[in-house]
Parts: sequence; structure tokens; C-alpha cells
Amino acid sequence: MTAALSLGTYRVRAVAQAARTALTAGSPWVDTEPNYAHGRAHEELRPVLREYPTVRVATKTGFFTEEQGRTALAEGVLIREEAANRHSLEQGFVRWQTERALAALGRVDLVFVYNPEHHGHGLDRAALHGRVREAFTALEEFAHVGRVDGYGVATWSCLCSGAFSVPELLALARQAAGSTEHHFTGLQMPVSLIMDAPITQALNSGGPLVQAKNAELITFGSAPLHGGELLAAMTPELVNFIRPGLSAAAAALLAAGSCPGLDVVLTSASTREHWDDVSKALAAPLTAKELSGCSASVRRFSV
Repeated sequence: MTAALSLGTYRVRAVAQAARTALTAGSPWVDTEPNYAHGRAHEELRPVLREYPTVRVATKTGFFTEEQGRTALAEGVLIREEAANRHSLEQGFVRWQTERALAALGRVDLVFVYNPEHHGHGLDRAALHGRVREAFTALEEFAHVGRVDGYGVATWSCLCSGAFSVPELLALARQAAGSTEHHFTGLQMPVSLIMDAPITQALNSGGPLVQAKNAELITFGSAPLHGGELLAAMTPELVNFIRPGLSAAAAALLAAGSCPGLDVVLTSASTREHWDDVSKALAAPLTAKELSGCSASVRRFSV
């Protein structure tokens, strides 16, 4: 079974249009962030989300725009150093940013702590874990009273750099909740034919996606096209190796979406033609044997 194709709004210019297209096509999730679309993504999404009350909504806390930083500084939830850094996991800021997300979007199912490794510059590992535990504690407060369903971590590199492991994140969630009944429910990380370690690990029954699934987390694969860079490597020979007749984007997304343990694969496709192209490909997942040959084939066919 392939992962569910869902809308990710990173680098999407016309957010409302892309969301309406994706939700009309049946996207079960919309993934966004206060920093996206120059800080306008939440406001642009709200009227569309009203039209689709069953779609699930994930947003993030951590990064912010310069304007949002000035507002947070004026309201006393950031100090100047944090405002200049454009990223904070301090409890007060996490609460403030999550309140604003709820107000702007109308509802939020899942809040990701975004790239906690970014907050780790100059911190030792124990201090970094402490900051993340503080962020989890703030989000536990929202989940405990039912204002969000849960929270998680969306990362680019912290699970491959050694900054965190899935068991460590779960332990921090238990500490934040003060019990085993925590609300840490989601994990998002890059999964693609370029950042293919999660695929290789999952095919060998290991790695963060398998650990997350064993803990009953919802798993999201981001950047399946590696910000568009993967398309340059998707030669006709490689596409044909993956599955004859597909477009380059559909072939790349099929490989990512076939990764074992992955529940959701995010795409920024904004037209119905592109959405249907990928959806059709994902309807028939690659076998483990087919998928295992894809990563080596990227290197072979793109040389």
C-alpha cells in the first residue's frame, strides 16, 4: 500500500488555489506552516478549510517571518536574539505561535515542532533535548484540553545527524506529559530517491519510520522531489526502470510513496492534471524488490 498523497504548501505560491485543487481531488491532509507564503499561508487556507471540514490540518511551530518576529518581540514572547534568529522553541513563543495558528486556520489537528536541530546551534545535546521537551510541554497543554489532537516533529536532518532518535523523542514526550499518556502522534521527515536512507532502512525493517510506526505515530514524507532538484535526475531510462509510461514527477513520488512505514507523502502539485497524474501512479505501489533497486538506479541512470 502506498502512502496517501496529501498537500504540502511549502513553496506554493497560490496556496488557496492549490488547496482547493488538492481537497477536491481527495487529499486527506493539508500540511502548512506560519512561515510559508511569506507568512500568508494560514490566512489563505482558512476559507478553503471551511469548505472541507473533514480534511486534517497540520501546521508547525519554530520558524517565523521577520514581521511575525517583530510582533512577537513587541508582545514580549521573544527576546531580540531569538527574533534575529527567526526560530524559537521557547515555551512562551510556542504557545503564542500555536494560538495564532488556531486563530488563523480555524482548527489544527497536528502541530509539528519544526526543525529542532536548527535551534541546536551552540547547544550541547542535553540542552537541545531540554528545549524540545519545553516545546512539547507547551503543546501538551493544547492537546490536553482538546484544542489540537496531537503534536510531533518535522525535521530535515535531526534523525540522521544523531541529534535525536524516535525513542528519545517519545521519552521527551512522556516527560512533557508527566505520564505515558502523551500526545506525541506524528513524525515528518524527507523521503525521496535523493534522501533515500529512510527507504533503505525501512526495507530492512529498521530506521525512524519503522520505529515511528511501531509507536503508532502518523508518518509523513516531505520533499519527495527534493525541492524539484530530483527531476533533473529523472532521466527517461530511470523513469522507465521505475514504471514505464509515468511522468518524471509521478515516478519520483511513486518511489517515495511506496516506502514501507510511510502514511502520507506530501506534494506541492497545484493543478488537477498534476495531482491526478501522481494519484494514478500511487494507486499501484512498487514492490519491495522494485523499490530496493530504485536508489542505485538514480545514481546509475543520472551519471
